[in-house]
Amino acid sequence: MDEHKMIKKEETNSILEVCPIRNVVARFGNKWSLLVILILSETKSIRFGDISRAIPDISTKVLSNTLRALEADALVHREVFSGSTSARGISTN
Repeated sequence: MDEHKMIKKEETNSILEVCPIRNVVARFGNKWSLLVILILSETKSIRFGDISRAIPDISTKVLSNTLRALEADALVHREVFSGSTSARGISTN
C-alpha cells in the first residue's frame, strides 16, 4: 500500500512540474523580476547601473542574480557595447 501512495505522489508531482503557468508564476512571483522587466520594457537597452538607480531598494547582488535568472529564462540578454570590453547593456529579447 505504501508503494501505491508513493507512485501516486510521484505522478502528481510530475504533472505540476511541467505546468507552464507554474513556471511563469515562479519567475514573476519575485517582485524584483517584475520590476526589472518593467524597467526594460521602457527602453531598448539599459546599463546595470541605470537599472540599479531606477530601483533604489534592490541590492547589487540581488539585481545581478535577478538578471542572471531572467537571462537563463531567455527573457533578457546582455550585450557588450562596441568599442568597450567593460561597458555592457541589458535588453529584453
